[in-house]
Amino acid sequence: MNPQIRRLMTAIAIMMLSLFLAATYVQFVKGPALRADPRNARTIYESWGRDRGPIIVDGTEIALSKKVDNVYGFQREYPGGEMYAPITGYSAVRLGQTTGLEAAATKDLDGTSLSLLSQRIQDLLTGKQPRGGAIDLTIDADLQSIAFESLKGRTGAIVALDPRDGKIRALMSTPTFDPNLLTVPDKKAAQDELEKLQDNKLRPLINRAIAGDRYPPGSVFKIITAAAALNSGKLAPDSEVDAPRELAMPGTTKTLKNYGGEACGSGKVSFAEAFARSCNTPFGALGMELGQEQLADMAKQFGFGADLSIPMPVTPSVFPNTDAKAQLAQSAIGQYEVQVTPMEVAMMGAAVANEGIIMTPYLIDKTMDRDLVTQTTTEPKKWRRALSPQVAQSLKEMMTGVVEKDYGTGTNAQIKGMQVAGKTGTAETGRGGSHAWFVGFAPADKPQLVVVAFLEAQPGEFLTGGVDAAPIARKLLKAGVK
Repeated sequence: MNPQIRRLMTAIAIMMLSLFLAATYVQFVKGPALRADPRNARTIYESWGRDRGPIIVDGTEIALSKKVDNVYGFQREYPGGEMYAPITGYSAVRLGQTTGLEAAATKDLDGTSLSLLSQRIQDLLTGKQPRGGAIDLTIDADLQSIAFESLKGRTGAIVALDPRDGKIRALMSTPTFDPNLLTVPDKKAAQDELEKLQDNKLRPLINRAIAGDRYPPGSVFKIITAAAALNSGKLAPDSEVDAPRELAMPGTTKTLKNYGGEACGSGKVSFAEAFARSCNTPFGALGMELGQEQLADMAKQFGFGADLSIPMPVTPSVFPNTDAKAQLAQSAIGQYEVQVTPMEVAMMGAAVANEGIIMTPYLIDKTMDRDLVTQTTTEPKKWRRALSPQVAQSLKEMMTGVVEKDYGTGTNAQIKGMQVAGKTGTAETGRGGSHAWFVGFAPADKPQLVVVAFLEAQPGEFLTGGVDAAPIARKLLKAGVK
């Protein structure tokens, strides 16, 4: 070959390679900085003009993108509507807002995640329109529907998860909202709807199951108090405890009473019976005896104060720091300044159900490319050990008594032909009312599903865990256990 031609071809090859490397550098290395530069007029169009991929539950798209004739090119639609809004959140072009799973998984949905790098390079080289990937959720559509229907017209939350692997099977918060009304092309209509939702005193935009407010757990916290007592060796399930109608609160003129001022059995009962009856006085006394350090340490073992994402962030639950005896007594029954999310209560139940181990809860089962070819699959992993297997087994038997014993407070969660374990909670709000809680799992001997039902009381509304929350949890347990 002529040397001049060889040099020319070499120069052309070098220029082509340089062009490719420069394009790659600009696209993948400098791209994030350039897109974030406020001087870049194309930033908003590029960010909001992506063909985001679908969010899928049981083979059905609950969120998807529709091509539209405007500068952005696409509009997000939500066939899952109100039933899935607490999970999906919304991606609203005209509002410039993305929330919920749409925000937490945005890199998978808009195609910028590392797992979709090969797809992006292929699109760049072939000149195809960039398109996002898909995510397939762990949610069971039937259980989500039951949760949605059970909470209609009420304020509250439901969490259902598999204690064996952490898969979240249902996640509901009410009141909810229709995300389709926030993604309309008409900017004023979208803003008006957003303002209406923000002005609603019941705050439908927050996901009560995982974030926003935390709530006093009431007697479901007795799971942790009982765990601390069993772990310390101070008590066994068959140990006899004093259970008076009232308990003096040191340093105050007040007394701690059982719910409704009722007696707790004969006044001297086994620890397991006091738990099943949800008696306050023996647990208040136990809290004072155990002290701040043991109660706080056990709460920490269950995940209080820890960071967690599912992938949306979960607000950490709180156990107060106090050495005052009266406040320790209140804390031991889930009052004073103990504050939890329904997700934390679900993990409390999961720890007992899974021999003391809490698996990391998660919502995304797998991510896929635009052709629905799996790119990543979530592997279940241990989050923490809360209890020894022995303590977990004792608690499992005590929680079974709550539902299966005639004197238990959770009898409304009974399912014919299946043993259910659980714990009720009736939490004083401090505003003249009481929230209702129930956490349960089934089958009690080989748990497949943990369910938390939480009903938030409005001022002056008195709800109870056994009457109001337990029947809701029963519906999900009955439907979800195969």
